[in-house]
Amino acid sequence: MTPDSNSAADPIIRMQGVNKWYGEFQVLTDIDLSVRTGERIVICGPSGSGKSTLIRCINRLETVQKGQITVDGIELTAGGKNVDAVRAEVGMVFQQFNLFPHLTILQNCTLAPMRSRGMSRAEAEEVAMKYLTRVRIPEQAHKYPSQLSGGQQQRVAIARALCMAPRIMLFDEPTSALDPEMVKEVLDTMIGLAEDGMTMLCVTHEMGFARSVADRVIFMAEGRIVEQGPPAEFFGNPKHEKTRQFLGQILSQH
Repeated sequence: MTPDSNSAADPIIRMQGVNKWYGEFQVLTDIDLSVRTGERIVICGPSGSGKSTLIRCINRLETVQKGQITVDGIELTAGGKNVDAVRAEVGMVFQQFNLFPHLTILQNCTLAPMRSRGMSRAEAEEVAMKYLTRVRIPEQAHKYPSQLSGGQQQRVAIARALCMAPRIMLFDEPTSALDPEMVKEVLDTMIGLAEDGMTMLCVTHEMGFARSVADRVIFMAEGRIVEQGPPAEFFGNPKHEKTRQFLGQILSQH
């Protein structure tokens, strides 16, 4: 990487004219999005609006049929070789925790750094303990996923992603599978990451989190970015009728 490649002029993520179809159904339409290094973005919108698909395109869990995606200077739509390079820079936390049930928490966290980054076991365990401490569950290191609560498992999933030292973190509705009392512990962990300056894109319905953490809130509907802006503007003065309807529904539920 050249020293100036992360200047404000050169976004860490750039999507240009991105379109994606599942068969006949167009799930993303003409998506243009640039994300600066250290920017925290919350993506919201009704079910089926393309939010999860959009962030899954950023590490090529989904491929696009049209348009260009560049992540940290790497052209993602150019071919297979680049995919691994991008995935090494992009951590992802899903709705489901996706931990290996037969491995301990520590083993879940050391597997990828040892395989992909070529770390020794001792080195990987040191990194893993650092991040398990960071998400406030170092004492769970030798337990198995089934022995932890949902909130703890999701914090392990965050620690596991951090062990790869990603430059970008993607969160796909990370709290939606959790019991309400566990949501806060996961959001607190994410707030801590945001305060550390991590570039983050988070698909969530947690509007309190969006208000307090996001630099920008993006609203999607029917596969398009309908509206975006800083939280104060987005919540205080939504411009688009669809945004107003969505906020009316979601804020009345909380």
